[in-house]
Amino acid sequence: MSTNVILLGPPGAGKGTQAKVLVEQTSLAHVASGDLFRAALRDGTELGMLAKSYMDRGALVPDEVVINMILERIQAPDCAEGVVFDGFPRTKEQAVALEEALAKQQSSIDVVLYLGVPSDVLLRRIGGRQTCKTCGATYNRYYFPSHRPGICDACGGELYQRSDDTLETAQHRLDVYFGQTMPLIEYYQRQGILHEIDGQREIMWVTEMMLKALNQYLPTSA
Repeated sequence: MSTNVILLGPPGAGKGTQAKVLVEQTSLAHVASGDLFRAALRDGTELGMLAKSYMDRGALVPDEVVINMILERIQAPDCAEGVVFDGFPRTKEQAVALEEALAKQQSSIDVVLYLGVPSDVLLRRIGGRQTCKTCGATYNRYYFPSHRPGICDACGGELYQRSDDTLETAQHRLDVYFGQTMPLIEYYQRQGILHEIDGQREIMWVTEMMLKALNQYLPTSA
C-alpha cells in the first residue's frame, strides 16, 4: 500500500527544506513538478517536447500534460511506497484532475501538509535574502545577516540580492500564490485531509510535526 502526500507552502515557507528532510526520513519519493519539467526538457522526452512547445510561445502548459508527466514519474520503482508531491497541484482544478488520474490507478491523496507562515514573515524571509557572488553562501538581512554588511563571512566575497528576491517581487509572488492556492487549501480542508503546521517554528520542530501527521498513513514507521 502506497502513501501519497502533497506538501503545500508559499514562497519562503521552507517547503524545499522540509521536502528533503521528509524524503530522507521516510520511504517516500520526492516528486517535484519543477524537477520533472527540467528533466523532461533536458532528456527531450515526448512530454518534454510537448511542454516546450507551449512554453516557447509563452503559453501555460496544460494541466493534462503536467499530470501525464507526474503519472509517468510515479510509475518508477522508487515511487512504489508512495510520493511527496511538491509544487503540484497549484490550483483546485489541478487537484481535481490529479485526483481523477490517481483514481484510475486505484490510488489517492492521503494527506496534505500545509506550511503556514504570516505574509510579513515571508516578505522578510524572501526580501532579506543575500547570496555571495564568490562561494554561494546565503544570508538574510533580518534573520542571519553577515557580520559586515554586504560582505560574506566565509570568503569575504560580495553579497548580492537576486532580482526575484526584492520586496516588490516577493510581494507579487505571494499575491499570485495565495490567489491561486487559497481555494486549493479550502478544498482539502473540506475533505478533512489538510494538516496546517506552523512554518515559523524551528526546522526540527516542523519536521517532527509533519512526521507526526504522516505517521498513520506511512506503510512503515518513519
